[in-house]
Amino acid sequence: MEIEFKFQVPAHRLKAVTQDMRVGKAARQHMQAHYFDTQDGALAARGVALRVRKEGRRWVQTAKALGDGPLHRLEHNVDLAASGAVRPEPDAQRHAGTPVGDLLDKLLDHGAIPLVETFGTDIWRLARNEREGDTTIELALDTGKVMTPPGDGREGGASQVCELELELVDGRVQDLVALALRWSQRHGLWFSTVTKAERGQRLLLAEEGERPVKASPPVYGTNAITGDAVQRTVLAACLAQILPNASAIAAGSEDAEVIHQLRIGIRRTRTALRELDALAPGRFDAAWEAPLVEVFRALGAQRDRSLLLSVMQPRLDAAGAPAIAMQSPDDAQPAPSAGDVVRAPAFQAALVSLIGFTASPVDDPAAAQLDASATRQVLQAHLGKLHKQVVRDGKRFEQLTAEEQHRTRKRVKRLRYLAEFVAPLFDKAEVKRYVAGLVPAQDALGEFNDEVVALANYREAAATDPHAWFAVGWLTAQQPDAARACRKALRRLATARRFWRKSD
Repeated sequence: MEIEFKFQVPAHRLKAVTQDMRVGKAARQHMQAHYFDTQDGALAARGVALRVRKEGRRWVQTAKALGDGPLHRLEHNVDLAASGAVRPEPDAQRHAGTPVGDLLDKLLDHGAIPLVETFGTDIWRLARNEREGDTTIELALDTGKVMTPPGDGREGGASQVCELELELVDGRVQDLVALALRWSQRHGLWFSTVTKAERGQRLLLAEEGERPVKASPPVYGTNAITGDAVQRTVLAACLAQILPNASAIAAGSEDAEVIHQLRIGIRRTRTALRELDALAPGRFDAAWEAPLVEVFRALGAQRDRSLLLSVMQPRLDAAGAPAIAMQSPDDAQPAPSAGDVVRAPAFQAALVSLIGFTASPVDDPAAAQLDASATRQVLQAHLGKLHKQVVRDGKRFEQLTAEEQHRTRKRVKRLRYLAEFVAPLFDKAEVKRYVAGLVPAQDALGEFNDEVVALANYREAAATDPHAWFAVGWLTAQQPDAARACRKALRRLATARRFWRKSD
């Protein structure tokens, strides 16, 4: 099992990173790799990569696959005892009897499905080891390119590589995290989930944009359901959504859905930090919260501007609204790009620390934490409290202040996320039915909130453009019906079967 951090190195920091790499005893090596897959891309579809790489004069075959966390990779290397320019043919059986080899064998139908060469890499690596306490960490600076050959009516392509990897050779994950924090903060690096194999696959498919990654349920496996295990498993699931979306945005993506999914991942993480802290008190670092909030709000401000143009303005146009000039104040500073927001050092530091938390073993097994029974009791109490608050607010939603209505919306989201986090610990069918009952309320509250946000923006616009008063009046007239829809949706939850109770 390989444990590593991988960071993108901005071009203007490459010289400084290279100088820091040469402070110790560093070796430079030329590596040329050939990647293989089935004709229909079955390996890439499962996150598996098979390559034959020339490292200096030696040829090495490597199989890789996704592990059970953001730092973990299944990996097996075989020295082919060959040198020279002639590339040895790949053979999946060289990895037989290993976890990644067993997966490879299954995907290739025990050798019945042939392999084809798909793309290659040409990389110069500068590498050295560094000691952090009693821990040994390999640092590798890779520069070069991923290339696809022309064929099937397409031109060949290339993608530049400039990244720093920190891999745990032996010792503690916490020491790896500490070193990763120092390097990333010193040089303005950002964490990336994009492998060289993924770069090659995107070139093959001529993919220009990034695919948004949605939330996936926690995978508890065979671990005991203790408080600490729940914390780490849930946060790992949250990071599985955050990291690829954040990586895409940091690399320049401005796709609205990618940004939306990152915000959902951040909100889910904040829910986990709030609702699961009591399962193993003191394990979460309070310093994680502020950077998450800052990025969530900054990206939310961009969403609010997009909402006016893509959702509200067409509705206003249909209602006969005059053209409105949405101008920023003359003294307003230009809003930072989504990439700038995500690449911010404080946010990157929080990501690195959260990743390290999910990958680290418990420092003190004797530290106070809840067993399986007590864990369920705490979760039941938190679910029950949130449910009660939401039902109470639903009965009088129209009488709540704007701040209380917004708080109710956040509670509904927290209730849904918490239910999804703990679904494997209860009856999944009952959890699914309960969550299905939350969705209409969440949708109604979301639409209500969109109108509230739009109303505030048009009120501000009215200060410089009187035409905006039409939008203010129209949106104000929508509020009573929207609030009533929220109340009706919330009241249905009062009769929902609460899956965390043995009987209602």
